[in-house]
Amino acid sequence: MKIIRAKDYYDMSRKAANIISAQVIMKPNCVLGLATGGTPVGTYKQLIDWYNKGDVDFSEVTTVNLDEYRGLPRENEQSYWSFMHENFFNHVNIDPARINLPDGTNMDAEAECKRYDEVIHNVGGIDLQLLGIGHDGHIGFNEPGSAFELGTHCVDLTDETIEANKRFFDKKEDVPRQAYTMGIKTIMQARKVLMVANGVGKAEIIKKAFFGPVTPEVPASILQMHPDFILVGDAEALSLI
Repeated sequence: MKIIRAKDYYDMSRKAANIISAQVIMKPNCVLGLATGGTPVGTYKQLIDWYNKGDVDFSEVTTVNLDEYRGLPRENEQSYWSFMHENFFNHVNIDPARINLPDGTNMDAEAECKRYDEVIHNVGGIDLQLLGIGHDGHIGFNEPGSAFELGTHCVDLTDETIEANKRFFDKKEDVPRQAYTMGIKTIMQARKVLMVANGVGKAEIIKKAFFGPVTPEVPASILQMHPDFILVGDAEALSLI
């Protein structure tokens, strides 16, 4: 485990983007596992900036996203498909045919999870997986208590996750109750894992996840066992370690 201390959110975003762009430069046809949420947005902005300056080329990159709400069509502005296009894909030269997310409109959970696992297998696995971390230690939508050996699966979202996500919807009732997510097994099979964390609100869970016991009750704690895991956090997020 490698921990990189950043001064602030901007510095964290820049340091994380530097690791991702280095991966793309070293292996132009790499597979990037991507994440949604507020924390990675600055990282995507930095990558877009470097793309516009001609410093990084995404034309051969394949992407696989961590998760998608079950029941939301791509066109819904709160789908992760829409989020990724708005915050990253629409602004760089990624080939649309190389973009992969779970299909939230496929209500056959077993079939969709099997399909997505096959997609990840067929692209050769993930070279670098980008993650955030939830206040309860969830990664992707792998909530506390999630089995470490699961591949892609359908999850019931916890009240805390629904509460955290309601700000993106008109009302709490509109927040989907389920999601498709890469499992912890899939995340752990990525060759490199990069986590971004910022703000004092993440300090306690960072300490618990990476300086406490490895337990399914804190899903991110399993990353202590990953052979190439990098945590980039700002001063506030790393203030307790």
